Amino acid sequence: MARFRYSRWDGSQTGFDLDADALLGELTDDLLYHGDLNAALRRAMQQGFRDRNGRELQGLREMLDQLRERRRDMLDRYDPGGVFDDVNRQLDEILAQESEGIDRRLDEARESGDPRRQEIVEELARDRRMELDALPPDLAGRVQELQQYDWMDDAARERFEALMQELKQQLLDQMFSQMSQGLSQMSPEELQRTKDMMAELNEMLRQREQGIEPDFEGFMDRYGDMFPGNPQSLDELLQQMAQSMAAMSRLLNSMSPEQRAQLQQLAESLLDDMDLRWQVDELAQNLQKAFPNMPWGQQMSFRGDEQMPLSAMSGVLDQISDLDTLEQMLRNATDPSKLAEVDPDRAGELLGDDAAASLRELQNLAKMLEEAGLIEQREGRYELTPKGIRKIGQRALGDLFQRLLSDRAGRHEIERSGAGHERADETKPYEFGDPFHLDVGRTLRNAVFRSGAGTPVRLLPDDFEVERTEQITRSATVLMLDVSLSMEMRGRFLAAKKVAMALHSLISSQFPRDYLGIITFGRVAREVKAERLPEATWDYEWGTNMQHALMLARTMLARQTGQKQIIMITDGEPTAHILPGGGTFFDYPPDPETIQLTLREVQRCTKDQVRINTFCLEESFYLREFVERMMHMNRGRVFFTTPETLGDYVLVDFLEHKRRHRRSA
Repeated sequence: MARFRYSRWDGSQTGFDLDADALLGELTDDLLYHGDLNAALRRAMQQGFRDRNGRELQGLREMLDQLRERRRDMLDRYDPGGVFDDVNRQLDEILAQESEGIDRRLDEARESGDPRRQEIVEELARDRRMELDALPPDLAGRVQELQQYDWMDDAARERFEALMQELKQQLLDQMFSQMSQGLSQMSPEELQRTKDMMAELNEMLRQREQGIEPDFEGFMDRYGDMFPGNPQSLDELLQQMAQSMAAMSRLLNSMSPEQRAQLQQLAESLLDDMDLRWQVDELAQNLQKAFPNMPWGQQMSFRGDEQMPLSAMSGVLDQISDLDTLEQMLRNATDPSKLAEVDPDRAGELLGDDAAASLRELQNLAKMLEEAGLIEQREGRYELTPKGIRKIGQRALGDLFQRLLSDRAGRHEIERSGAGHERADETKPYEFGDPFHLDVGRTLRNAVFRSGAGTPVRLLPDDFEVERTEQITRSATVLMLDVSLSMEMRGRFLAAKKVAMALHSLISSQFPRDYLGIITFGRVAREVKAERLPEATWDYEWGTNMQHALMLARTMLARQTGQKQIIMITDGEPTAHILPGGGTFFDYPPDPETIQLTLREVQRCTKDQVRINTFCLEESFYLREFVERMMHMNRGRVFFTTPETLGDYVLVDFLEHKRRHRRSA
């Protein structure tokens, strides 16, 4: 069942203005550049972005920085040595109270007038003061000696016993923070119940090691009241307890050797029940074995001077542990599905409401795109759907050709209508020679308007109205996209790929009868299906193998009808060719054989009446010399352009080519 949370409106509950189309737009450049949808989603999660209103959506990287800063602030604030300072201060107050009690007992004995009583009290007072003066300087030693001390002041004794009880509870609570409710009453009965509970936990861990499934439900029936966190499984319970003990271990590792020894001795003095100490030690060893990846041996570099009393230690360590746990979960969130494991409410408590709101949006990234039909999951990876590919192409077309959209690119009327097979949505008066595609409704309407209402309706030749037909033209285009390493290094690859996506969108939407093939060429050439075009990326090897690309393009166009052309986008002259054995030859400056073999393919294209139009993103000597020779052989055209204007050049040339083809038809 879905759950919803409501709060009183205070003007700050403004959500992010995100939808699937806007989100896909945020991913488009990254996706086209790297060719990996999953990596684009991951980087969007890491970097964050802005919604359509300019509101910033925090990324995981910013949240991780905040977590590290929060953790650093806590370490710079506290001094774990305050554990001993606070207890020593309370002990000093109790000893001062005991000293006052001794003096009071002496005064009472002297005032009683009983010499024997006075003698006994003076001897006791002398012995007690000697014991107090002989107390060890360290906290653990003082506690151990005072536990054997025979107090003369009842109030001081009660206060010391209360302090020991409190320290014992705090120490156990620190080790097992999930059991704080169960350890709040350390009566002999509760103490025995605690030992029984730990013994059963140890037994369940041994059973799990032997492959036996423990009776967790029965355990919770007997001891569930001791765990206010209400764990739902043995794993959850053990993980909670392991986190508490690991935090205690980290605290000990962060102390100086002297401080660590004092705390360990203090624990031994407080946990005077040998059976309880044995169960605690065994449980700690079993948990460390069950959760070896927890930070048992790590340190926390406390650098502050604010004393951290034992009573506050659990809260401080739990908070640092929560910061570390959240940091680890955010680091491991490589996709939105793994990010779903993070609790936004807890993140909000640690980082603030903005982080919580951003985290909820990041968790829904993939879901939003999936529900819109733009991506789908296949074998554990996200892939674009045909609808998503069309959206990216339409966005690329709009971004690149915005200046031309006012002229409705791809929807230009041809100058005349005539015989053809495709009916248009318009009609015209019949003229001699027109195909007799009679529009009956308009023809009868013309007759009625001419002669008036009534039957029969008499038709005259001037009443005839026929449907217009469009000239049917078909062209076949192969786009050759240079993906050599230089295209990426010189910052030209993204612009060229956007042109490929936009051209595919233009042809598939406005000229559906046309054919568009796509070839990428670097050291070798490859045919790329339209549905795989967003994933195409640059070649990580040097080489511009135009010869191989032209060979593939000519083969693809041989299977097509209509006017044929090749659109080549490149930033360099040919530097590679295919060897007779199928290998690849590369050299720079271009080897004469590479030039000759490439021009031979140009000649074959020319013979097959395939026009080659080249868009050059570089104007080097070698490239200019080569394209001039190619243009002389093929009669195609060459454009020297930049990444910023490449799209305009390609679009205008393609539409002009289409327009000329229609006129010639």
